[in-house]
Amino acid sequence: MLEGIIAKASMLMEMANNSQVAHAVAQAAGTPGLPWWVWPLILLATCFALGIVAVMAGVGGGVLFVPIVGSFFPFHLDFVRGAGLIVALAGALAAGPGLLKANLANLRLALPVALIASTFSIVGAFVGLALPTNLLQIALGLTITFIAVLFIFSKNSEFPRVGNPDAVTRALNISGSYYEPSAGRPVEWKVWRTPQGFLIFIAIGMVAGMFGLGAGWANVPVLNLLMGAPLKIAVGSSKFLLSITDTSAAWVYLNQGAVLPIIAVPSVLGIMIGSLVGVKLLAGAKPKLVRYLVIIMLLFAGIRSLLKGLGWG
Repeated sequence: MLEGIIAKASMLMEMANNSQVAHAVAQAAGTPGLPWWVWPLILLATCFALGIVAVMAGVGGGVLFVPIVGSFFPFHLDFVRGAGLIVALAGALAAGPGLLKANLANLRLALPVALIASTFSIVGAFVGLALPTNLLQIALGLTITFIAVLFIFSKNSEFPRVGNPDAVTRALNISGSYYEPSAGRPVEWKVWRTPQGFLIFIAIGMVAGMFGLGAGWANVPVLNLLMGAPLKIAVGSSKFLLSITDTSAAWVYLNQGAVLPIIAVPSVLGIMIGSLVGVKLLAGAKPKLVRYLVIIMLLFAGIRSLLKGLGWG
């Protein structure tokens, strides 16, 4: 399977270099009757919308990009997964400076988590490229749907109650404050249960690399529900640490030839522009609205991916 992916990617890249872009896109999409520029334009518009929603929902663009593009666009899933990591990485890089400036992303919280997740995402990427496509889609759908259901039934997710900080939290001094416009006051926050959170991020990194998507779908619940970070801090820090985690797994897909520029480039442009808009909307959004966006987008992406994997979508 892997040899077939590499061979197909090499053939398409060679055809593009020989000014046969139309034929390359048609072959990748399986729609030879359409002009070559149709799908890139549709991808650009779609990813612009995904970029806005991804920032506000605190998930990487890849977690929405992979199930939506893989389900509604006629591209092979291997190429979609490869582009999905590049998309998630681009969105995180575009949003990161704005989140840091607004104090919605915290380096003391994000950097240790990113180091753990990025290391294990490399392992997951190699595993994902070796597994059958339908099995990956089913597992992805079940995982994301479970996280969305967890958000629905969770309590205190906007401003969680936090107990006494553990030794790791105190040693790393993980705490901070940010201004909450909806409350009209600064919000002081801290976290706890950091060792448990770090252990879970080992699994998150594995799964993120395996599915070829960003890890925002799991970052937010763990940071918010387990470790006790306020929802906006969890959302902002999640988006920032994606810029580190996704880089590791993305290199594996690039090295294996599972990234087509004609798919990735318009997707990246759309995500980056949409992410810049999303950052501005996030700062003034009410925490409850952000929570609803998390639930809706995760449910949609999870169910669609599950149906596709079962052959019903």
